[in-house]
Amino acid sequence: MAEAEAGSAAGAQEKHAGAWPKFRRGLIKLVIAAAIAYAMAAGYMYVNQRSFVFVPSGELETPADKGLETVSAEIVEMADGTKITVWTAEPVDPGTPTVVYFHGNSSNLSGRWKRFKQIVDSGYGLYAPTHRGYAGSEGSPSEAALISDALEHYDRAAAAGSPVIVHGESLGTGLAAAVGAERSDVGLVVLEAPYTALVDMAGESYPWLPVEMLMKDPMKTRERIGKVGAPVMIVHGTEDAVIPVDHGKRLFEFASDPKEILIIEGAGHSDLWKTGLWDAVRDKWAREGT
Repeated sequence: MAEAEAGSAAGAQEKHAGAWPKFRRGLIKLVIAAAIAYAMAAGYMYVNQRSFVFVPSGELETPADKGLETVSAEIVEMADGTKITVWTAEPVDPGTPTVVYFHGNSSNLSGRWKRFKQIVDSGYGLYAPTHRGYAGSEGSPSEAALISDALEHYDRAAAAGSPVIVHGESLGTGLAAAVGAERSDVGLVVLEAPYTALVDMAGESYPWLPVEMLMKDPMKTRERIGKVGAPVMIVHGTEDAVIPVDHGKRLFEFASDPKEILIIEGAGHSDLWKTGLWDAVRDKWAREGT
């Protein structure tokens, strides 16, 4: 009886010993498969990342289509030959500022026509370019190209001699901050629903990816904002579901004086203009404009 029990125990041990190599081989295969899947997903995101960051859409209409009689649509050629559409209007007098407006990601330039109407109806000038690769413009967007374009646009607008307010909306806030950091004669920088960095946004959306290593267009506004010498005004809504309000608050901490932050309770990503943004900008200019 004892011999039978011993034999049974020995057999169980042999089965257990034989099962472990099979389990280990299966585990190794599973790890390899997971690594391959991760590498494929990361590779896809790396190759196609700009289609996630820059999202052109719609057809560009004309100012006349929107009833903007004092606004003209011009084709401007960038230093590399890329042709960009710009909506422009002269200020009522040389002492009134021109707003250089860098639009956001959704829709296109003509989708902001109500904003532009308020600007020109206030007597301010307007210089609003499309982004390269977006409706009405040639080329492909990238951080380097868009910032280079933004500096060229600013120089063209500033050459007219009027003071300049640089206004960035969402995606355009990175461009506005870059211009403010590179041009000492900017009168005011307005950042509407800004991000600390596109790479920070990507890290929040894809925490499983090493975005710092993979991202081609990190757009680190947090590293540029402290170099802006002009007054900085940050406007953000507490209910922004696209770029959380914490980005605006953190960016404010990185900014140099003089600076101001306006947090609008209940406002989302796209309705800041409807909740008094333009009036706040005009008041800011009246207090601190040059």
